[in-house]
Amino acid sequence: MLARRSHEDADGESLVEAAPAAAIDTVEVAVGGYAETPHTETVLFNLLAGFLGSFAVVRVSTLGIRDEWWPFRNVRVGGRHIHHFVPGILVAFASGTTALLTDDERLEERLAVTAGVGMGLTFDEAALLLDLRDVYWTREGLLSIQLSLGATAILSIAILTQRMLRRGERHEEAEGHIPAADGPLIPAA
Repeated sequence: MLARRSHEDADGESLVEAAPAAAIDTVEVAVGGYAETPHTETVLFNLLAGFLGSFAVVRVSTLGIRDEWWPFRNVRVGGRHIHHFVPGILVAFASGTTALLTDDERLEERLAVTAGVGMGLTFDEAALLLDLRDVYWTREGLLSIQLSLGATAILSIAILTQRMLRRGERHEEAEGHIPAADGPLIPAA
């Protein structure tokens, strides 16, 4: 968008002067692109965004708790530390169950974010769940990061694969290699 804006003006507007309009253009393109994206892709994108967002926030917060600069402390109930995988599992299960029971695409897209948040909280402590001991800040705790990166890759691949298959389906239909779809054609990706 910055290149478009800086070349738009015949007076040779500088990159710095074009930046604010280019930033607004970028947001408008992103919002418009999201609105035009098929439901299954937006659900996966929201799942990925919730997952990565919660994973990043929980990593920063646990570091802050450990180094005593974060405004909150560990949650304890009856003297027992409640690890963040516990609410993560509850949030993911509740979101998934609700999504299964609804027939509302907009609600499903929102629930995908909360399901991703729950997954991020849970995956962040995957090493603890596998080792059954608190290995969060140890070498063994790196397994949680590795598993989270693997989940990120899988979700990203799922999104890209859906886009590729939609484009391939439109192409093959246009070439007459597959029968035409009944009803409206699959939205452009």
